[in-house]
Amino acid sequence: MMNCELLATCSALGYLEGDTYHREPDCLESVKDLIRYLRHEDDTRDIRQQLGAGQIVQNDLLPLISQHHEEKALFDACIRLMVNLTQPALLCFGKVPDEPATRHNFLQVVSYLQDYKQAFANEKVFGVLSEKLYNLLQLDWEQRQEEDTLLIERILLLVRNVLHVPADPKEEQSVDDDASVHDKLLWAVHISGMDDLIKFLGSCPSEQQWSMHVLEIISLMFRDQIPEQLSSAGQARSVKEKEKDTQDLEILRQKEISEKRNRILQRGTRHSRFGGSYVVQGLKSIGDKDIIFHKGLHNFKNYSHDTGKEIRKVPKRQQMARDAEMKRRSALNVRIFLKEFCIDFLENCYNRLMYQVKDNLIRERAEQHDETYYLWAVSFFMEFNRCHHFKPELVSETVSIRTFHFIEQNLTNYYEMMLTDRKEALSWARRMHLALKAYQELLKTVSEMDQSKNENVRESAGVIKSNIFYLMEYREIFLTLLRKFDETKQPRSFLKDLVETTHIFVRMLEHYCKGRSNLIVQKKKVKHKKKPKSQSTGSEKTERSPEILEETWQTVSQELQTSGFQVIESIMDSVIPFDAASEVPLEEQRIEAMVRIQDALMNRQGCKALGLLRAARDVWPEGDVFGSPNLEPEEELQLLKQILHASLPRSTVPEPEEDDDGGGEGMVEEELAPVRVSETEFNFFDYIKRFASANILKPYILLLKNYQQNSSHTNHCIVRMLHRIAYDLKMEALLFQLSVFFLFNKILWDPAAGAYKELATFVKFVVNRFFILSAQNNKAYIELLFWKNIGVVREMAEGYQKPGEEDGSKKKIKWTAEEENELRELYFQHSISGENADVIEIIIPLLQNPNRTRKQVVSHLVQMGLVNSAKDLKKERKGTRIVLWTEDQELELQTLFEQFRESDDILGNIMKHITVKRSRARLVEKLLSLGLISERKELYKKRRKQPTVKLSGMTEDDFFKEIEGDFDNGVSDDEEPEEELEESDYEIEDEMPKKQSSKERQKTQEFSVKPPHVVREIVEQIHNEGMLGPLQWLQSCLKRTADDRETDGCLQAVPLVPLTEENEDAMENKPFQRLLKKLGIRPPASEQETFWRIPNNIGPSQLRDIASSLSLLGGAEHKTEVSDQDTTPTVTKERVEDNEQDQSEQRVQAMQALVLARKKKQHQNCTAEPLQCIQQAASDSDSDAEARSRQKTRVTTKTSVKRGRVLESDDENWDDSAGTTKVTVDEPELDSDVETRPAPAKRRRQRIEDDDDDDDDD
Repeated sequence: MMNCELLATCSALGYLEGDTYHREPDCLESVKDLIRYLRHEDDTRDIRQQLGAGQIVQNDLLPLISQHHEEKALFDACIRLMVNLTQPALLCFGKVPDEPATRHNFLQVVSYLQDYKQAFANEKVFGVLSEKLYNLLQLDWEQRQEEDTLLIERILLLVRNVLHVPADPKEEQSVDDDASVHDKLLWAVHISGMDDLIKFLGSCPSEQQWSMHVLEIISLMFRDQIPEQLSSAGQARSVKEKEKDTQDLEILRQKEISEKRNRILQRGTRHSRFGGSYVVQGLKSIGDKDIIFHKGLHNFKNYSHDTGKEIRKVPKRQQMARDAEMKRRSALNVRIFLKEFCIDFLENCYNRLMYQVKDNLIRERAEQHDETYYLWAVSFFMEFNRCHHFKPELVSETVSIRTFHFIEQNLTNYYEMMLTDRKEALSWARRMHLALKAYQELLKTVSEMDQSKNENVRESAGVIKSNIFYLMEYREIFLTLLRKFDETKQPRSFLKDLVETTHIFVRMLEHYCKGRSNLIVQKKKVKHKKKPKSQSTGSEKTERSPEILEETWQTVSQELQTSGFQVIESIMDSVIPFDAASEVPLEEQRIEAMVRIQDALMNRQGCKALGLLRAARDVWPEGDVFGSPNLEPEEELQLLKQILHASLPRSTVPEPEEDDDGGGEGMVEEELAPVRVSETEFNFFDYIKRFASANILKPYILLLKNYQQNSSHTNHCIVRMLHRIAYDLKMEALLFQLSVFFLFNKILWDPAAGAYKELATFVKFVVNRFFILSAQNNKAYIELLFWKNIGVVREMAEGYQKPGEEDGSKKKIKWTAEEENELRELYFQHSISGENADVIEIIIPLLQNPNRTRKQVVSHLVQMGLVNSAKDLKKERKGTRIVLWTEDQELELQTLFEQFRESDDILGNIMKHITVKRSRARLVEKLLSLGLISERKELYKKRRKQPTVKLSGMTEDDFFKEIEGDFDNGVSDDEEPEEELEESDYEIEDEMPKKQSSKERQKTQEFSVKPPHVVREIVEQIHNEGMLGPLQWLQSCLKRTADDRETDGCLQAVPLVPLTEENEDAMENKPFQRLLKKLGIRPPASEQETFWRIPNNIGPSQLRDIASSLSLLGGAEHKTEVSDQDTTPTVTKERVEDNEQDQSEQRVQAMQALVLARKKKQHQNCTAEPLQCIQQAASDSDSDAEARSRQKTRVTTKTSVKRGRVLESDDENWDDSAGTTKVTVDEPELDSDVETRPAPAKRRRQRIEDDDDDDDDD
């Protein structure tokens, strides 16, 4: 019953009188009201159902747009309403409902849509739509309004909705070549010219926005068509088709003859009303007696215990998936029209449209699951092109490696979603079927190209094959899909296409390998992780007996008392009881730290246990779980004893990771496991072996059960794969299974077996091989009950192994009971003795069997439960755990130190000649403890000083000889500074604040202030990036620190704390950090520090100079001439006083530069113009000395720096000298032309030299 308001609104539209429709005055408002009603309908879609029952589309809307299409507003409103009414039921309800009531509403809406589709099969209606769409497409994009664009989209959506309506199988019980409702609709589309407009939209570059709509409409037009049949429409039947029909008729004829013969044989020689009763011996009835059969003997072969029983219903989740699509042959005129449409589409639209559609899919400008239309188009049109005058250039857009990759990616994604999304598994399976069909057609097209007469086409096919055969994904996809086939989610049609596609790929790969001696392919290995195994409980009980615990404690306590409860610094560095980055809770980490202390005690490592205890006490001071902070040594000893005897909970111990090709037992593959890619030589025979598996054979046998319904090509694909396994691999025993033999028996007894000659021949071969094997192996009949793997197949042919035996390649090492007892006693004897020697090296010579290897002994100890893991008995490297020093070793160290005391590299020479190899840190620590050195800088490598040149009394030739002699000895501009002792070797953690401050001072020495010309490029880069604010903030921080240090006189490292977001971003910027390092500001030294700090070795005057240089560099970019007065006024005054000294140093620099020029000319054997211009250099000033004297009075903490030397390079000069004020010159390029004019004076750069350098110079 229609609602009153809805009925009144429909009555206000108008009425139909004959073929003329009379509209009411307020017809437009009524249409808008209906749109408003549909917008507010409930979940049952009541408004839609009432309008469908009232046939408003058939009686009102279609006549309105046919007779009143001149009224634009009314036409637009009617199109909007019809688009809403004809939208698919799946969009209305979201999915096919499961509840009966909702499902009834769903089916009701579908039935109304089918009525709409029948009404739309009208040439006049589509003529109006085509004319309207044509007029809109004639408008240029400048003239086209937004309303016009919306109307184009709505017309295309309306056509899409009408074509999408499914057929009604109950109403349309038509045969092939008969016109269905869908055929009538397609014919109306063709007569109206709508198909030409669709092709125009697909080929026009300016209409690319409608590409997805066009492809969707085309896919719905060809929904029920078969490309092979469509390509031959309107032509005479081919010889192949005639042979196929003849074969089908022959099969039916043979079946009929066989049935007739059986009926004749069932009749007796004389008639008898009494059929008789028979006792079937060996076949028991319900009781213990034999069954009695009351029918004739000719009926006994059909006897079954299930006769007369009610058929058991199969649960819905276990039912086989059904094919959703029903293919049929349309009327001849429709097929001819569709064939012409396909030919025009391939020639004019296909490549352009498919490119645009794929671009939309990749850029995610399409709706969800729209890639299914692309996959359908690839499979349909490429098959049509292959069957109808194959032309590769017509489908060149989709015949490429990118298309292979796109389809393989979607196929894998659909497969994964089918396994994870269980509720929508059937939908994902249908999408996966579309992707598989597209993949199959790509392979067929490439195979067809490979047989082309055109050499370029064959080369293109070869390139594509080489790529798809190289990548592992394309080879493994078929194995995965066959192994994971599920008949409850994937229909038989999917399995048929999968088997045929696999056959094509394997055949192409075999043909490709035959022409090549070796084929290199990609191989991927996935890292697996073994399942965690709990620790052996038997070993814990053995090791934690009271006697062993008491002996262990005596050893540990004696070791701690001997060492005076002092923990070696290396142990303190290695023990870390807390991991801040771990996801394990703090409580569990505390328990784990307690367990680690107990393990160290059990391993008789007292110092390590004590170090762990003290480190854990610092991390968890609350509750005094690890003792109070002021714990005495004797109290620590008692606490360690309690931990040793405590029973602590232990977690599982994971095994180390391994690399493996397959997922063996006990292996757990992570979701994001790392993959290692490599290349290997491909072997086709090994690839076929991958198919020799029961999980892969089962889908083939399942498809073979329908051999009567399968095509001859499908049966050939099945038999070819089974032949490869049974004959080529000699693994016919994989088919020795009872269900397979039952199917083979059915094939052999089939009346039409003559039509399946290939299949029957293979069956006879397999059965013959079975009887040959059964004559040798009497257990072969038992093996029929089970599916077998390769190992069982080999045992059936070569003989079964006895229990406990293993493969010959992995012989198990046998240990007798006496040998196990001997090993146990020796292990307990030497592991408890407390010796630091290798236990396994001691045990092996004492064994009665001298042939035992170390690996065998260790593995058997683990197997017996005496050791948790083989890692506990790993052989230690020499010198890695040497801690204590003997008197002879100390005397040797003193002798070597006195021997190499005057050498350039003291520590390096000692490490080369010392007998017991130790690390740098250990040697330095021992030299300090022996008092041979007072501080670490005494071990720094000494650098050669620059030769001093005496100008007085020396000619220019003598000067050249002396300088050239130095260059010949290896001292040059390009020489890199020698290696120095690494700071990391000296960083030893200690609780004393004095040592800690010394460490900080050493870190501070690494940073020194660079000259302004060094940082000019960095400042310009920062300024160009728009970070002028951070530069000003840095300048103010430097000035403020300088004022504080001048006022308070306290030199401490000052952190740079950014308070604004702009400054925080600048502190994370790489160029800005590089500038800070060049200026001498050091980064955070450890995890406890967060901010950069201004070191304490830079005085107030130097900080002000750095700040002023920043302002000069930031404000005067690209200036080459700056007066000395702008930088340091004091230097300008003193330059006049030191003019003579400047001239002498200028002559030295000039001569050195001239020597460099001569050496370069001799080396290159070429001539160059003489040096024309040498820049003037500034000299040291007295003000620098005064500044250094003032700095000495203020600096309280002395730091040692590297000794510098004068080089010709400015950068090296400033890098190597830590504090001296040096002046360098910038030399012009020797190969460039330089005008002879006085060079501008360089700006003076000042730095502060520490007291230590002053002392060294003295």
